[in-house]
Amino acid sequence: MDRLIHERVRLGLLSALAAGGPLAFSELKEIVGTTDGNLSVHARKLEDARYIVCNKGFDGRTPRTEYNITAKGRRALKRYLDHMEALIRAAREATDSK
Repeated sequence: MDRLIHERVRLGLLSALAAGGPLAFSELKEIVGTTDGNLSVHARKLEDARYIVCNKGFDGRTPRTEYNITAKGRRALKRYLDHMEALIRAAREATDSK
């Protein structure tokens, strides 16, 4: 299990980006339901792992920070989801057989 992805905020970030990226910092903050500081810390961990990339620019005169998932991040998320599905399947089989 990828412990980096298993944390709630990071799983939410990767899932949101996989489903609808790229997304702005403010959009991700709302989707994940966290604070600016918390989002920044978790996004940095995913950036360091090269699961996401951050692009900074301007929308007119307003600064804009945008994130997108990388190919490596998509592969890691898929492996994580496959692993979780296998665990769920095994747990269901174990409870169904009793």
